[in-house]
Amino acid sequence: MPKLYEYFGLRVYFYANEHEPVHVHGFYQGRESKAELVIVNGVVVNIRIMTVAGLKPLNGNALADFKLLISRKAGDIVAKWIEFFVHHRQIETEVITRKLK
Repeated sequence: MPKLYEYFGLRVYFYANEHEPVHVHGFYQGRESKAELVIVNGVVVNIRIMTVAGLKPLNGNALADFKLLISRKAGDIVAKWIEFFVHHRQIETEVITRKLK
């Protein structure tokens, strides 16, 4: 389960046995949500935040941080998806220590 980002306690991962569409999972204090990236002609045109069956979803500041992080890093997430799932290369975790705007 490669970890893509750490952002003030929020952790964002791919599951190693994932499937399309491109999506990531965000974890914070026992809660989890999923962000699915909608890609048209190679461009991320929408991000859908979804719940994960059987788990409490992210809420409050954690959900806001997850949405912001995914929107700012959408292109990078797609590139990392290709690196990991298509080219079978390891992904380095990016630790973000400054608040995104």
